[in-house]
Amino acid sequence: MHVFISGVAGFLGSHLADRLIAAGHRVSGCDSLTHGGDRANLNSRVEFHHLDVRRLHELKPLLNGVDVVFHAAALGHDGFSVFSPHLIAENIFSSTTSLLSASAAAGVRRFVYCSSMARYGSQTGPFTEEMPCLPVTPYGVSKVAGEEMTKNICGAHGMEWVICVPHNIIGPRQKYDDPYRNVAAIMINRVLQNQAPIIFGDGGQRRCFSAVWDILNVLETVLFAPAAAGQVINLGPDEEFISIVDLSLMLARILGRDLSPVYLPARPFEVQDATCSADKARRLFNYRTRHALEPTLREMADWIAARGPKEFGYRLELELKNEKTPQPWL
Repeated sequence: MHVFISGVAGFLGSHLADRLIAAGHRVSGCDSLTHGGDRANLNSRVEFHHLDVRRLHELKPLLNGVDVVFHAAALGHDGFSVFSPHLIAENIFSSTTSLLSASAAAGVRRFVYCSSMARYGSQTGPFTEEMPCLPVTPYGVSKVAGEEMTKNICGAHGMEWVICVPHNIIGPRQKYDDPYRNVAAIMINRVLQNQAPIIFGDGGQRRCFSAVWDILNVLETVLFAPAAAGQVINLGPDEEFISIVDLSLMLARILGRDLSPVYLPARPFEVQDATCSADKARRLFNYRTRHALEPTLREMADWIAARGPKEFGYRLELELKNEKTPQPWL
């Protein structure tokens, strides 16, 4: 099979490319290398195109002969989207419509859209795929709009569609100098610089974190399995529900640093408890959680330490600056 991955130099995209190439598939993809993609992540056998996925007319010829498209490119900034809604919506929604249009024009068989747990909003978990989409942030709204556009264009032009909903993926290659997302990576980067981890609110917010290898085990199947067509599928564990404050303490222990967290005011619209049910993935695709949280965090911390901590890059434009904007972002 020929698989095209948007965001192929990013965290999830590059890991998926490695897995697919090892399985004998042909992999091509694009990445703008501006929001998380890194050439160092690229497998030498990826047919790489340095291109923003929103550039429709340049994208179209790259999809000729492609069987499956996996859309991973995104500005995955949930909390930040409250203060830069236009930037996030433009990158999430416009990139999706561009890739869908190019895919339909090229006769791609299946389009796999990478959505987000933000689709569920602040409903009572664990979130199941049958729940309504009730996003509370501009990022979540944009992701859900991308889902609806995926169903619409695929339905109109004869493409199969699949919507994957990963839970908080972690592991090596995750961008750790981005101050707006990836809480575990941010904390590791700060602690390695002897800076206390920052917690917004009281730290009681609870999450599940997914080792990237567990996601790949089921995602590789979902890309091609007939049973996945027309399905929304949560990907990731529903075990080891952990609070953000307990996460910070676990990381301090892993890194051998005695640094108490710094508490700052809560961010607007941050969901208190967010975890998805993995029952559907277990039933249809034999999903299993094989990588526990603490060993995965250790491997991630070792990878970041080997590359060295970095200063955080405040590169994205804050559209809204007011008394609600988190102080570190200012």
